[in-house]
Parts: sequence; C-alpha cells; structure tokens
Amino acid sequence: MKRLTGLTMFFHSIRFRLVLWFTAILVLVLFTFSAFIYYNQARDFRGDAQYHLERKLEAIQAKVLGSMTGPVLLQESDIFVLLGPDGKVLASQGIASQEEIISLVKQAQTAQQRNIENPSESVVSWVQDWNGTSKHYSFAIKAVPVEGKIGFAILGSPFDPYDLNRRLLVTLLLGSLLTIAIALGGGLWLADRAMRPVHAITQAARTISETDLNRRLNMKGKDELAELSNTFDEMLARLQTAFERQRQFVADASHELRTPLTIVNLESSRALASKRTAPEYQRALGVIRSENEFMAHLVNDLLTLARMDSGQAAMEKTPLDLSDIALEAVERLAPLAERRNVRLETGDLPEVTILGDRRYLLQMMSNLVENGIKYTGGTERRVYVETGLQADSAWVRVSDTGPGIPPEHLPLLFERFYRVDKARARGDDDAQGGNGLGLSIVNWIVQAHNGEVRVESTPEAGTTFEVRFKAA
Repeated sequence: MKRLTGLTMFFHSIRFRLVLWFTAILVLVLFTFSAFIYYNQARDFRGDAQYHLERKLEAIQAKVLGSMTGPVLLQESDIFVLLGPDGKVLASQGIASQEEIISLVKQAQTAQQRNIENPSESVVSWVQDWNGTSKHYSFAIKAVPVEGKIGFAILGSPFDPYDLNRRLLVTLLLGSLLTIAIALGGGLWLADRAMRPVHAITQAARTISETDLNRRLNMKGKDELAELSNTFDEMLARLQTAFERQRQFVADASHELRTPLTIVNLESSRALASKRTAPEYQRALGVIRSENEFMAHLVNDLLTLARMDSGQAAMEKTPLDLSDIALEAVERLAPLAERRNVRLETGDLPEVTILGDRRYLLQMMSNLVENGIKYTGGTERRVYVETGLQADSAWVRVSDTGPGIPPEHLPLLFERFYRVDKARARGDDDAQGGNGLGLSIVNWIVQAHNGEVRVESTPEAGTTFEVRFKAA
C-alpha cells in the first residue's frame, strides 16, 4: 500500500481531524455567543431609542398644552413633523426633505390605522431605514391638540446614533477570528504533542519484525497513551513468547520426526540391500510398523494441539459422571497395562457430576493413565485411579509406583516436548516413553474446563496427578 507523505499525510492524520473538530465546535460556540450578545445589544439600543422617543413626544405634548416651559431639546439627527387635524404639515424639523416628509406622513397614517386601541391617547411606533442615511430610525406618532382639535406629532430618531452596534459587530468578528486563529495554532501544537507517543508506537511497530521482538516502548505515565503503550508492550511480549514457542515447536517436531524417519529408512534399506530370511524381514517390518505408529500418534497429538491453539476445538459441555470417564479410560488401557505387566487398579469411584465434554475428558484421563503405565516401575508396578468429591470440587487422582520426578522438573512438566529423562524418551517397545505432548494436552483440556491439575512426586516412590473440577 502506498504510504502517504507531506500535506496529504497531514490532512489524513488524527491530529488534523482533532484540531478541525475542535475548531468547528469553537466556531459554533463563538458564533452563538456573538449572535446572542449582538441581538441583545441591538434590542437594548432599540428599546432605549423608543423610550426616549416617547419621552420627547410627551414633552412636545406638554409644550403644546402649555404645561411645560422652555424648549424641547431635539438632536440634530432627529426628524419632527407636526400635522394638523386635516393631515397637512404644519411644521417640520430635521434632515427630511419635502418628499421624505410626505412619505413619512403616509407611513405614520398607516401605522396609526393599525393601532386598534384609542388613537388619541396611545403612542404608535415603528422602525424603518430612513432615506438618504444608513442608520435605522425609530419613529413614533402621538396625538396632540392643535387649534382646538386633534393633530398629530411625528418624531423619529436613530436608535444607534453613535454606530455602537456596528462597532460591537466588528469587535465580536475580529475577536472571534483572533480567538479561532489562536485556538487553531494552539490546537495543532497540543495535538502534535499529544500524538508524539502514537508516533513513537508507529515507528516501533514499523521496525519490529519476527526476528526482533525484544524492543519495548516502556512509556511512563498514567494516561490513555501510556496505557496504550503498556498494552503494546504486553502484546509484543505475548507475540515474542508465541514466536519462540512456535520455533521451539517446529524444532522439536522436526527432531521427533527425524528419528523414526531415519529408523524407517535404515530398516528398509537394510532389508532391500540383500536377500534376507523371513524372520529378518518380519523384524524389519515390525520396526517400521512401530515407528509408523509412533509418528501417527505424534502427528495426531500435534493436530490436536494445533486445533486447541487456534480455537477450533469446539466443546459441548454437558452434565456427566467423572467416575464413568475414569472407569472407561481404565478399561480401554487395561490391555496395555497387561502387556507391560502393570497392575491397573481403581479405588473408590463415587458418582461425581461435573459439566464437561466427554470426548476431551476421556482423552485427558487416557493420557494420565497411559503416562502412569509407561513410567511405573519398582517391584509392585501398579497404577491406581480414584475419584472423589470435596466441598464443591470434584477430583480424580492417578498414581503410579515409578521412579518419581525430581522437584526441579515439576514446573516444566506440562511444557510441550518436555521429558524428564531424555534417555528414556524412546525405546524399542511402544509402551516405553512418549512424545512429550500428552501432559500438554491434559493441561489444555483441564484449563478449558476451568479446572486445575496438580502433580506430587517422591523420588523412588512414585508420582500422583490430581485434577480438580468444579462440581455440578
């Protein structure tokens, strides 16, 4: 796959997307906040202008009625029009032209007609853009006495005479842009700093190969990236262990297969080298058959372990009697024990119910009993099988009278291809020694049933394997 570089890699990076999302959220927050401030400020300006308009109209009314002395103060930008009872303009003041005054009067009359309450007492207001200026004006019309009749006074004033609203908009816009620029730069810096451990993990992953799994990040800290780094280190440790186990597995399997293949090749070559007698041919075929059985047993065990490791060993756990499993294994291996002159005995076999897969549990029991038959010894030459129930644990024990296992070998006993006595690993008899996989299979089956296997051994006194399961 083509690797991204330069700007393309930057735009596809997580840090860019993080900064982009952060900036987008910040822009949304700033826009909402600025719009809220601007709207409220404009509303306040408009409300203040309307309030001052009404106060000025009240002052004009009081002036007309003669209850107020002194002039009514109007600003230079104010527009004032006084209408007579017949709707004619009696007086005007401000920046409005004659045409604009006529238009204003029409607007006032329209606004007055929309007022459905008492038109002689109320103040009617409206807002419009005044002709010839960019300022928004707020207008109001109020009834006043003129020549003994009812006239109207129209007054307009910009609700933002000093352009404060526009200044506020510019300030909010510049402030938001500056904030976004600072946030964008700071976000890129923080994202780059936060993504450095990820970059280190990426570089380490690129340099690690199957032959170099010793590297570790060893990142200190308690944050999520440190946790990710520690998880990565743990994964490397598991991979290293798995690869080492695989290499050892292949080496051991090759070594185990090399010996019987060599024997088969030698025996067949010897038998074909010259004419032999019938007993000699029988002996050669017997050796070849024995080695073939050993290889078949080894391959079957290897396939079993491969299925177990790959998770393809499906189990159907049902309630079953552990004593029945033990008794069936003893009956199956009785001929082997008889051929080896081993007394295969059973002790108490009470009914003990557990949840398990009958096929795999029978294989576990057979491996334990067969292991005891192969390695028993002494004058008694006996293998003893018994089951029992203790509290909520069901147990089965397989004891033999063999030479025992030295203590230093017990922790490694369930490793694949591990044998205590290498010299006794293979013999001429098919019952002598094994391929070093039986106890590994036992251990896997026990763990798959959430059980525990223990081993106790006394030199020159024998060995006892005990397996415990949770009783059903």
